[in-house]
Amino acid sequence: CLVGSEMCIRDRAGAAPEGYSSGGMITKVQAAKIALGAGCHLALTEGHSLNPVRRLLEGGRCTWFAASANPRTARKRWIAGSLKSAGELVVDKGAENALAKGSSLLPAGVVKVTGRFDRGDLVTLRGADGTEIGRGLVAYSDEDARHIAGHKTGEIEEILGYRGRDEIIHRDDLALD
Repeated sequence: CLVGSEMCIRDRAGAAPEGYSSGGMITKVQAAKIALGAGCHLALTEGHSLNPVRRLLEGGRCTWFAASANPRTARKRWIAGSLKSAGELVVDKGAENALAKGSSLLPAGVVKVTGRFDRGDLVTLRGADGTEIGRGLVAYSDEDARHIAGHKTGEIEEILGYRGRDEIIHRDDLALD
């Protein structure tokens, strides 16, 4: 079997012995896939001996798996495809152009808010023509987003009664199509 082939690993791995452990080799492979996808490098070492982490740090035998993405890229990939969208923000053409140049989404560029979501939830971004342009983690609930949509950042505190973030979605929390 080809080294590194997920199919090969799955075929050779087995489920955990019942009542014996908290996960078999397949569970470990799944965890490794998540870690690598998140931009974390991974060391696979024998764990039956005492202090496997210390042995690893002291140069003990292991197999290293290098992540294919850095943590920032991995985060964007996670935002783009791993979460269920709780709502939608429709943006005007000016905001769409600003987002394409790497800017954050400011309230002034939002023309419509739909769905029910809380701060930190994932929402889908749509252009004025309804086309999906990206996904992002919002800094405001749907209710607050509706209140500040179309308004300047300097008006947020007056409208909501508290000073929140300047942007509805920060560029670090945004993945464009």
